[in-house]
Amino acid sequence: MLDNTPRGTICIEDIEIGMTRSLRKIISDRDIEMFAEVSTDRNPVHLDEEYAQDTRFEGRIAHGMLTASLISAVIGEQLPGHGTVYLGQSLKFMGPVRPGDMVFTEVTVTDINFPKRRVSLETKCYVDDKVVLKGEALVIAPSRKFD
Repeated sequence: MLDNTPRGTICIEDIEIGMTRSLRKIISDRDIEMFAEVSTDRNPVHLDEEYAQDTRFEGRIAHGMLTASLISAVIGEQLPGHGTVYLGQSLKFMGPVRPGDMVFTEVTVTDINFPKRRVSLETKCYVDDKVVLKGEALVIAPSRKFD
């Protein structure tokens, strides 16, 4: 399940500190399998329930970078949106995401450098109101003047 948040672009001229955008997505077995296929990360903690039962997670978990990719989805589709260029992203993994979990991903503007079109963003992913991933992103936002 993916929510229906409007997609598009917010140009640098319209971005304000404190702006927030988000999405909700249920992480499915298919998502995990497709991510393993695309990334070639076939760690059995993601794909083999029997193996994963004997790990510290006591069951299968989604790839951390699959969860992180939801941050990219919010940045690339909503805030700033289409035309955004990633410059960097820090990530701190705080807890597992399991098949069937609803992940709520939120991106918030924390700083803006208008002359350079750079936007700093706080990024967080939650499962059941618990932060499972947090970090910061730096991006170049699109502009009506230059794009």
